[in-house]
Amino acid sequence: MESGWNWTPESLTLLGAACLYMISMTLTPGPNNIMLTASGANYGFRRTLPHIAGISLGCLFLFVLLALGLGKLFEQFPLLQTGLKLLGSLYLLWLAWKIAKAPPPVIDLEYQGRPLTWWQAAGFQFANPKAWVMGITLMAGFLPNQGQLLFNALLLAGISALVVLPCICLWAGLGTAVSRILKSENHWRWFNRGMGGMTAACVVMILQ
Repeated sequence: MESGWNWTPESLTLLGAACLYMISMTLTPGPNNIMLTASGANYGFRRTLPHIAGISLGCLFLFVLLALGLGKLFEQFPLLQTGLKLLGSLYLLWLAWKIAKAPPPVIDLEYQGRPLTWWQAAGFQFANPKAWVMGITLMAGFLPNQGQLLFNALLLAGISALVVLPCICLWAGLGTAVSRILKSENHWRWFNRGMGGMTAACVVMILQ
């Protein structure tokens, strides 16, 4: 019985195309990137690292489960998908409210609010429509037919999750760079309100 990834020139080309696909998808705006920008600005890059790690891990788990049939489960039971969308929308609105109402950071204080934890960020991927689109397209278009399904899914999802990391780090870094431009409390309030508004607007993507 054939096992493992079939390391042929064709499969390597397929893997390279999958990486390019993930780069293009994760560099473009979406709920994760908007929240990372806000977190990088308000809490700094270092304190946003658990958020970054959670996104990567959440994508890894979601993509593997999709390859193993999670998407078909939602097709058979549409109410599960509807419930997940509603929960995700409520959670995203709560996050949007927190971002919009966040006070200007006080540079002299070591502790300034709480950024998203890794498990919160990981769990959000299961309600993030962009993550679902990425995962479904990734597994449908780039998962080889030869070899063991679980091994191939883990390898493809693992490499994709690693590709995600530097891309989303850029958004957190963008937020950190923006924080150096915001010179007054009023600037910070408007920035956080704008980030909160854009995060809330992502609910439209979820409920479509």
